[in-house]
Amino acid sequence: MKAVLYIGHGTRSKKGAAEANLFIESVMKKVDAPIQKICFLELTEPDIETGFEYCVRKGASEIVIVPLFLLAAGHIKKDIPEELAPLIEKYHGIIVKMADPFGVQDTILDAIAELVTADAQPISPLDSVLIVGRGSSDPSILRAFDSIKNGISKRLRVKNVQVCYLAAAAPSFQDGLDSICQKASGNVIVIPYLLFSGLLLSEVIREVNKKVKAGYSVNLTDTLGKHAAIQNLVAGKANGEVNINAAVIH
Repeated sequence: MKAVLYIGHGTRSKKGAAEANLFIESVMKKVDAPIQKICFLELTEPDIETGFEYCVRKGASEIVIVPLFLLAAGHIKKDIPEELAPLIEKYHGIIVKMADPFGVQDTILDAIAELVTADAQPISPLDSVLIVGRGSSDPSILRAFDSIKNGISKRLRVKNVQVCYLAAAAPSFQDGLDSICQKASGNVIVIPYLLFSGLLLSEVIREVNKKVKAGYSVNLTDTLGKHAAIQNLVAGKANGEVNINAAVIH
């Protein structure tokens, strides 16, 4: 019997945790699997062990792991596999497959463009866009954000698109926001490249509000998890409509 175990990052924010659960409730309605469960890597219950063992108790013979991570940084490459390894060994009769993170793809970039046009005033070529990433020391993440920047620039027809990070990479969010506001000739559109609300988004909101109070024209778009296209991407991974990692772990 097939089970799908969705793994989120986790947050200390009750609002962020509630958003993640509501998101997955919507996804589950689109997925053909008798056993489905959400769990979290850290900070939010249930943890990965609890989620995995829930699937086992319900009779799973195959578990598809669907990580709710936009890009493949350390959590995907190291932390989640390390959490799963002893469980896979303990329940060695169960086939475990892991879907890839979302990565950079047209569906996500299209969804971002739609969020921007829904939240902001009509977009002008004179406007500036600031994409705010979570941040990572992994060079592949920085390369991914270059692709994201170029894709957003093309879709919105805005030349001045910049990227900044909330941690672990430069420029910092504060520096990026200060710089783009000082140099902007039109509106500034801030895009948080995050799935759900949380403490990181609260920081973004707080700093954007400061700029608005200081007289800058700054618009903040919604998180990506609010867009139906992202729900459909997750459901597609759970249903096997998109590539599952070829490595099948026994």
